[in-house]
Amino acid sequence: MLGARQLFLTAITVLLLVPAFTGNVSPQTPSNPTMMGRRLDDDKEALYAQFNDYKRNPNPEQQRFAYPTAKEYLRRFGGETDSETKEVQRFVAEYERAMHGHELYAVYGAKNYAKTFDLGRPLLKSEPENFFVLGIMVEAGYDSALAGNASLNTETIDYAKRAIRLIEDNKVSKADPFKSMDIARGFLNFALGWFLKDEEPVTAAVAFTKAVQTDSPYRTDPSVYHRLGVSILKGEFTQFSALYNEKFGNKPPSPEQTAMLEKIKHLADRAIDAYARAVALSTRPEQQDAKNKILAQLTTLYKNLHNGSDAGLNELIATVLSKPMP
Repeated sequence: MLGARQLFLTAITVLLLVPAFTGNVSPQTPSNPTMMGRRLDDDKEALYAQFNDYKRNPNPEQQRFAYPTAKEYLRRFGGETDSETKEVQRFVAEYERAMHGHELYAVYGAKNYAKTFDLGRPLLKSEPENFFVLGIMVEAGYDSALAGNASLNTETIDYAKRAIRLIEDNKVSKADPFKSMDIARGFLNFALGWFLKDEEPVTAAVAFTKAVQTDSPYRTDPSVYHRLGVSILKGEFTQFSALYNEKFGNKPPSPEQTAMLEKIKHLADRAIDAYARAVALSTRPEQQDAKNKILAQLTTLYKNLHNGSDAGLNELIATVLSKPMP
């Protein structure tokens, strides 16, 4: 899935402005150190002024010289700690971050997923909480898996978890590469659930639930609700059912037994609700084959939990989207 926004950068010109400074002043002259210091200060001020002029110039052809000028400034004066030097350092860091992001996005847009990871790994090593890079990596890993290459799956799962954690810890100020923070939450949680649905269905169910609770396309995607229902059944429902049979099979009722039975019933209700939403949301012609298959699964599940009767199922499907999820 391509990210929802394209980075725009002015052309990057690798021209370093190297102001010439030569002088053969005899070290025996007492005033020479002062003259040298003044010349360096003058050069520094002139180079900073030149950088500032380029940066603020409304003409893009002039703006493009700001970066090489800033690099030359730092080459000569980067060890100093004054406010101007810090400003130039921030500019270079932000410019290079955008430049690397542009390159990463372009490679991902070309569907070269392996190279996307090659470029992204060192960026994340130097900046582990770069949300833009994490987002692109998850998109690339997901698309790669859809194309049949599972070699990036483990890394992609880790990147998805890290990106989600940044959002949940309120450490993300810009949603890039996604259109909005809700779309970011939706995709990242959906992708995490998709990768974990077979091996870790409990975790997958949590991720799918978060995905459908966002203001994003995943809120109305029937396939996500179907995967949510399957993950609930394969995960906690199966686990608690097995535990219930082991602990309370052929034994008289008890408060603990009743509590666990209610837990299992609630899980069943959640699964049925998810299946019903998947059916109700399948309204497009191309979704009808999948809808019929999901409806058959839902009917079997519903009847198994309602003494073989499907009474009330049609009403549930008709009204489920107007109710909160259980």
